[in-house]
Amino acid sequence: MLKLESVQISYGAIQAVKRVSLEVKAGEIVTIIGANGAGKSTLLRGIVGLEPLQSGRIYIDGKDCTAVPPHKRVGLGVALSPEGRGVFPDQTVRENLLLGAYSRQGNLARTRVLIEREFERFPRLKERANQLAGTLSGGEQQMLAISRALMSEPRLLLLDEPSLGLAPLIIADVFRSIRSLHESGLTILLVEQMANQALAIADRAYVLETGKVTLQGSGHELLRDSKVRAAYLGAS
Repeated sequence: MLKLESVQISYGAIQAVKRVSLEVKAGEIVTIIGANGAGKSTLLRGIVGLEPLQSGRIYIDGKDCTAVPPHKRVGLGVALSPEGRGVFPDQTVRENLLLGAYSRQGNLARTRVLIEREFERFPRLKERANQLAGTLSGGEQQMLAISRALMSEPRLLLLDEPSLGLAPLIIADVFRSIRSLHESGLTILLVEQMANQALAIADRAYVLETGKVTLQGSGHELLRDSKVRAAYLGAS
């Protein structure tokens, strides 16, 4: 479904992503782990077209999408729930969801169905439907960010640090939601610092260090890898 070939992304003289190649097959959860500043978020932004590539290629369903603008990548079935949630604070929960369905404008009946689907997925959002997103708790904003991304009915969902800044109980809820989405058939590329939880649910995983892929394998293989355990899991 997604394939990256030797992707490089730079900020001026700083090379944030260095010749990264990876793939995500339909139906998988693929996790990328790494320290702060490793280039994980930059890589996701490059996949959806928000960061230009210095070099390399991005393929979606076998089609070279390197030059395809971001809004058209949404139309190809790719959506991003960004790091830090990125909700529109002065818009209500319902309005944020409507903005997530922008690519489906003109199909109001389907949009209503999708909003109700997200309210069923996260009942707290239904309770807060007419509340400004900026007044929500961190956990509620994360629910909204995920639901907003799902409003475009993606086939590939990119999740960037969905547990960031959340309490342990809320993190558990977020990971339950990710597992449920995967079980429904959605393909997921997950960037996450909670390496233990992320690798436990991953079909495959990549370790990104200073912009480079340094290790890859199944989620369970990396959970048992001594270097990964020492660097990311707090174990020896």
